[in-house]
Amino acid sequence: MPKLDLLKIATQSPDEVVALLQTTENGLSSTRAAELMAEYGPNCLTAQSKHWWQVLLRQIKSPFIYVLLFAAVLALVLGEFLDAGMIVTFVVINSLLGFFQEYRSEQALKLLQKYTVNHTRVLRDGQEKLIDSTELVPGDVILLAPGDIVPADARVFSSHNLMVNESVLTGESVPVEKSCEATEKIPKQVIEARCLLFSATSVLRGSAKAVILATGKHSYVGQIAKLTVESAHQSSFEKGMSRFSTFVLKLVVVTLAFLMVANVFVKSETADVIELIIFSIALATAVIPEALPLVITFSLSRGAVRLAKHKVVVKRLSAIEDLGGIEVLCTDKTGTITRNILTVSGLFAQGGPRNDEQVFTVAALGIPAQMQHPDPFDSAITEAVKEQSISLPGMKQLAELPFDPQRRRNSVLLEDLHSNRKTLVVRGAVEAVLPHCKNVHASELKRIQEWVQQQGREGKRVIALAERPYQHHNLDKYTTEIEEKQLDFVGCLAFSDPLKSTATSAIAKAKELGVQVKILTGDSPEVAGAIAQEVGLISSLDQVMTGAALEEMTPAAQHAAVLKHHVFARVSPQQKFTIIQLLQEKHEVGYLGEGINDAPALKAANVSLAVQGASDIAKDTADVILLNSSLRVIVDGIQEGREVFANTIKYVRLTMASNFGNFFAVAVASFIVNYLPMLPVQILLVNLLTDFPLIAVATDSVDPIDTRKPEKYDIKDFALICTFLGIVSSLFDFLFFGFFSRISAPVLQTNWFIGSVLCELILFFSLRSRLPFFKAKFPSLFVFILTVLACVSAVILPYTSFGQAVFHFEAPTQAYLLLTLSLVFAYFVTTELVKLLYYRVFERKQEELEV
Repeated sequence: MPKLDLLKIATQSPDEVVALLQTTENGLSSTRAAELMAEYGPNCLTAQSKHWWQVLLRQIKSPFIYVLLFAAVLALVLGEFLDAGMIVTFVVINSLLGFFQEYRSEQALKLLQKYTVNHTRVLRDGQEKLIDSTELVPGDVILLAPGDIVPADARVFSSHNLMVNESVLTGESVPVEKSCEATEKIPKQVIEARCLLFSATSVLRGSAKAVILATGKHSYVGQIAKLTVESAHQSSFEKGMSRFSTFVLKLVVVTLAFLMVANVFVKSETADVIELIIFSIALATAVIPEALPLVITFSLSRGAVRLAKHKVVVKRLSAIEDLGGIEVLCTDKTGTITRNILTVSGLFAQGGPRNDEQVFTVAALGIPAQMQHPDPFDSAITEAVKEQSISLPGMKQLAELPFDPQRRRNSVLLEDLHSNRKTLVVRGAVEAVLPHCKNVHASELKRIQEWVQQQGREGKRVIALAERPYQHHNLDKYTTEIEEKQLDFVGCLAFSDPLKSTATSAIAKAKELGVQVKILTGDSPEVAGAIAQEVGLISSLDQVMTGAALEEMTPAAQHAAVLKHHVFARVSPQQKFTIIQLLQEKHEVGYLGEGINDAPALKAANVSLAVQGASDIAKDTADVILLNSSLRVIVDGIQEGREVFANTIKYVRLTMASNFGNFFAVAVASFIVNYLPMLPVQILLVNLLTDFPLIAVATDSVDPIDTRKPEKYDIKDFALICTFLGIVSSLFDFLFFGFFSRISAPVLQTNWFIGSVLCELILFFSLRSRLPFFKAKFPSLFVFILTVLACVSAVILPYTSFGQAVFHFEAPTQAYLLLTLSLVFAYFVTTELVKLLYYRVFERKQEELEV
């Protein structure tokens, strides 16, 4: 069977399509269906099931983990079992925490599957059969009724009053009329073809007989899935950690190589090479922030738990940090900004407001009684009648002329239960009803048209209502012609998909966080623009750009357009994908989608979000699943992500600034004296005592100033602040060395150990906020208690026999301890001043560059 061009098929008659597919109106034979099954395969998309071991492996696929494991192996080779055990413990705890959190999320998602097509009525061997939808093949003839989900791409062969919900593909909540009539010319997009049905859409009203065109991976949905799979994706978190790990590794290797060579050169024959190697490894371990993966995992797990309370399921744990880095949030309007429920939002009554109730009454009486699945317009009318407490007259429906795409109206014939008088009610498009009304004069017509045009500019959809007496005794005269004679215009109703109550405040909060919200929708420019104006995204409908207009631009103009415009309407899946990619060249992009058409854009985005009712492919692609479809939940998640990042960065800045300063000072001191200024076991203990309380940094409070804009793992920022604070740290380390090195090796080693621990821990209270420490939020109780315990341990341990025997400490005198504490206090004051100067000067310059 030749590969089919859906655009071309849309212009062909049903008979031509049947001939092309080598089938018949009565379907395929079982033998032919089996042959086609062997050729095309089952009608399903291959799901990517993640095994537990894949989730576990993902936890250790990090350059930083590789560095830590290499350091652990070196420590084991050289007999430093305490150091090796500490590093391995950190790695194991980190991996298990990440595994349990992400695996639990993967299992939870299996409960959220929604779009599953089970069975389909099909004609096989000339008989109607009910078969598993996966057994469908091109050429099969299927029968569809209200409530059915379309199982594959199909060409309508015959239909009656067919209305289909295509919101899963387009984002539009309004039903689409379908018929067997071929289009006169090839449509610009295949989704515009009114004679084609697409997999995963659903039948709202009417019935149809259709022939299958494409199944599984060959369908329109399958092509979207293919684009999704082919889109490579690396998270911003992974990129940032990779750059940071490489930076730390290069810095440590170069410095240690220089230290080894310089020591051997300076000390010549007196240099103990083995001792220097052990000393260098201990220094390297002290510099590498080995608890960073654990700190990150604790922070992310805590963030995941807090988000779960707001009904947010995080599939990829690191997505929480990526969420905090979002600069541009792209979303469809339906279901997130709006409620995805049509409501009556405007009314025009012939004769004035006193006739408002009559407009609602006629609209409600015009709802077909036999409809099993009311369309959104009828549901909105029914709800409005309930809200207005309107009592409908006792009327019996005698007959109905269903909505027809050509007539663009429907009518219902009613009989009064008391007087037996018959009334014809007509509802439809304004231009299909008004011309047939006898009670609309020229001046009145102009007023109606102005009202209708205003509703259109506001993105609302309007139906006109009319009625007339039916004076015939039988129903033979009830034809479409009678709908066009002597109607009495009653009024019009306007419908809109109202904003969610949290939409405006969510966009305002997003703006406060430095996040630009952009709407990408398949809906019309008028509807999308009206919603965007209402929430304050744009000020004029002229600021809305269509997908077709964007596609016609040059690459340079497209780059400018995606930055300038905040609303894109009538966009296809490929165009959404392109917009995301263009934005990513300058920004971190988050994308919220739910339809099958959103899957490629979800895969391309830095952070992908889907709602609970999303298509399977959208949920499978997404990093985050929202059980509560609300823009406010996403914005709150962005703030949560920034708080996680802020706490993580506290640890990084603290360990890098303090450790590198201490690392440099101890390395230089090793050239000056003929003994090690701090023993390897003492260096490792400093590392352990300072990392112990900082693992709890995930629980620390965060000041609003630290979440006002997105942050990244900026190596330049790390290098700058760590250089300035590292210099301060080194200067005070040299003061410790200068005061105590003249006395004895144990005195220097002990007091420098106490000073190193206290300085690094007290530095946390300075670096935990951009604000002066006394204006910052009080640290979490957990961090505060652990820090106090670590400080007390560092001071008391040298006085114990255990500390003196195992770590070779010498009990400090009262004078030495007082001098050490004085230097620690002076160090804290100095670092606080340097920090404030850094943020005042360098951040001001950065803001000037951004402007």
